[in-house]
Amino acid sequence: MRAPPRAAAAFQTEVPMSKLSRLILLPLAALFALLPLSACTEEKEDDVTLIRVNEVTHSVFYAPMYLADSLGYFEEENIEIELTNGGGADKVMAAVLSGDADIGFCGPEAAIYVLLGGTTDVPTVFGQLTRRDGSFLVSRTDEPDFSWEDLAGKEVLAGRKGGVPAMTFEYILKEHGIQDKVTLNYDVAFNLMTGAFESGVADYCTMFEPTASEYEAAGKGYVVAAVGEASGEVPYTAYIAKRSWLDDNTETAEGFLRAVMRAIDFAENEPAMTVAQYLLPHFPSTSQESLAVSVESYRKISAWQPDMTLSEESFNRLQDIIGSAGELPERADYQALVDNSFAQRVAAALQ
Repeated sequence: MRAPPRAAAAFQTEVPMSKLSRLILLPLAALFALLPLSACTEEKEDDVTLIRVNEVTHSVFYAPMYLADSLGYFEEENIEIELTNGGGADKVMAAVLSGDADIGFCGPEAAIYVLLGGTTDVPTVFGQLTRRDGSFLVSRTDEPDFSWEDLAGKEVLAGRKGGVPAMTFEYILKEHGIQDKVTLNYDVAFNLMTGAFESGVADYCTMFEPTASEYEAAGKGYVVAAVGEASGEVPYTAYIAKRSWLDDNTETAEGFLRAVMRAIDFAENEPAMTVAQYLLPHFPSTSQESLAVSVESYRKISAWQPDMTLSEESFNRLQDIIGSAGELPERADYQALVDNSFAQRVAAALQ
């Protein structure tokens, strides 16, 4: 085992204002594909390669990526990560298409929208990290025998309409035949849902970890179901890069996936408190105990994809979910958007 976690100075949690000013909405994102990269992947001193990664949000759900840094796995690949928070999948994809980021980390649906919009440099999914929805359903009352049919006649805070969390929840309700019997509240912003629920809005609220377990530990509510278990496997978050970047940086992309894949194995097999210790540099305001509970929660639902490939079956389920919500004008071609060859080579070498 390595020494205690080192500080992850290379990771940032906010997008610099100079970059924010250049991020635009997806309707214009396809235009960026026609522009030259504003800055290619940088070669730093001692052959260390800087990779700019823009993540959709900062969450324990994505623990393996942070572990790869704290455990020194990126360093062993001669990679340094500059991590910025895009604050939404559309912003992440715009950053990738404009060249402000080398790799985008968000839901594949963002790439689907760009592909269907037309582009000369396809945003390609080359590695999947999470394979389920990472939220948990929290009730105001203890319901040890909860069933989804119990939501009939109730109000649920489930996220932004058109967002994958909300669409996944809608999909589950339709699977149980109660979509017309449940009121979904789309009016509260994602980062304000917990506060709204605590103030008395709705009967249930979806929460990610560590918020869900901390909320329950504080006696404010009860976790009654894992949304990811009910929805089945869905490519929830993945690594996406322009095809041109992948062609020019094949070894770097594989080194990146190798570091994250090793971290997935660590997250799945080491004691939860040990895993939490290495997450602390990235979540300094969260206790080690709470992080350990979160790790256990995500292990129980098999949240992470061990070989980081994205199957056609799960890709089609994602499109089923989006289409069911009326947000998909046409189906995307799996082969045009997903390239598993990087992850397959890495996984084979690590066996």
